[in-house]
Amino acid sequence: MPPRKVKPMDKLSKRLRDDAACIDVAISEELDHRIEASLRAATPETDPGRARAARPALFWWASTITGVAAAAAVIALLNWQVPDEPVRPPPVPIAELAPLPDLNVEAAMLTAPLQQELEDLQSDFKKAEEKVRRDIGL
Repeated sequence: MPPRKVKPMDKLSKRLRDDAACIDVAISEELDHRIEASLRAATPETDPGRARAARPALFWWASTITGVAAAAAVIALLNWQVPDEPVRPPPVPIAELAPLPDLNVEAAMLTAPLQQELEDLQSDFKKAEEKVRRDIGL
């Protein structure tokens, strides 16, 4: 049989047992008498023979009704919500309110600077197209 590995907990428990075996405690007679006198002098707070008086049935009904009323009050307070803002209906999309008028994009008039820019861009486009045609040999 192979040798058994000693676990750290086994070592600790062995050391604790050895240390406990080395402890030698002696109680003096004077201390023993004082402890015994203290135990005899102590009296329980209530007599174990005396039974506790039962409460009347009306007490139980009153406490039950009070508990139910308190629970209802807490529920009502938690559910009572005072809105900070007045409640507004959800927004309705504009398309549902009225149909959009047909827009004629061609009828829009360009201002002079935009018209000039459009003409310049068309001119640049034509020049670039001619250059590409020359480069490819058309």
